Amino acid sequence: MLSVRRVSEDICSRIYESAQRIDSITFLPSSDFHLKWKIQTRIANEKYLRAHKEVEWLISGFFREIFLKRPDNILEFAADYFTDPRLPSKIHMQLIKDKKVA
Repeated sequence: MLSVRRVSEDICSRIYESAQRIDSITFLPSSDFHLKWKIQTRIANEKYLRAHKEVEWLISGFFREIFLKRPDNILEFAADYFTDPRLPSKIHMQLIKDKKVA
């Protein structure tokens, strides 16, 4: 069985690859300015995500629930998932567990 972290890494990898394809189309012809901007943006995004582990838990938890429940209506499921009043406490508990492991 795949771990949530592995599934999350696979999904992030696919998103990153898609973004690269879009970038290569968007910025043709490429210039130094655009290249520097892309690099700075990616570095800033990476720093943000590393500083905010809750983003990882929000996304991985969402994907875990999708794979477990396999809802027919993804949009409705997503709306319910992200508006669940228990979600903040679930994420908080996961962050506490993460700190204990580290």
